Amino acid sequence: MPLLEEEEKIEEAEENEGEESKIIFLGKPPGDSSDDSKIRKAMLYGDINEETAKDMIATMILLSETAEFQTPKDPEDPESELETVTKPFEMIISTGGGNADDMMSIYDMMRVIRESVDIETTGIGKVMSAGVLILAGGTKGKRRIGKHCRVMIHAVSGGTIGNMHELTNEFKEIKKIQESYIECLAEETNMTAQQIKKYIKQKTNVYLTAEEAVELGIADEVF
Repeated sequence: MPLLEEEEKIEEAEENEGEESKIIFLGKPPGDSSDDSKIRKAMLYGDINEETAKDMIATMILLSETAEFQTPKDPEDPESELETVTKPFEMIISTGGGNADDMMSIYDMMRVIRESVDIETTGIGKVMSAGVLILAGGTKGKRRIGKHCRVMIHAVSGGTIGNMHELTNEFKEIKKIQESYIECLAEETNMTAQQIKKYIKQKTNVYLTAEEAVELGIADEVF
């Protein structure tokens, strides 16, 4: 489904109360005429796949395009001159990981959007595998993680079955994806590429506490 159609779908879900939505998108409460900041949140919960990536990207585009607000320069004087304020939005993440290509599609869109709109990422429950890069991909200084959130890093895996030539080709592609993942994660955190490779070479899941995730620069604070 094209992104524009998906944006219309999100807006329609917001207008119709009681309808289910895979991405939780919260706007100003109905009937609220105050000038308070809008609640701007999106939730990435569960496996990262083509469907969730599509929904998350559409939501991010919508939130970024509605980020500018007119507000009085003097909050105590509603008739004072108006100024334009750009509001951030929050991405709440709880995932066991998922498809590497879909992870990269979300991450690349985050990189574009955060140039003009701050993305506040919040990790809760579990942030594993592909989810680690998405948590780390938020605006630096605005990445939070729950005290009891579990973080896990491991090697990129593939499930291709076929003849030797097919497997050799797929192995090369998986290796390229893993190198890209390492490069991006090193850029977003305090970890070096060598340090990340050391984790991956353990050939097992590497679990981190919320505090360790902050020390490594995956997040900025524990709440």
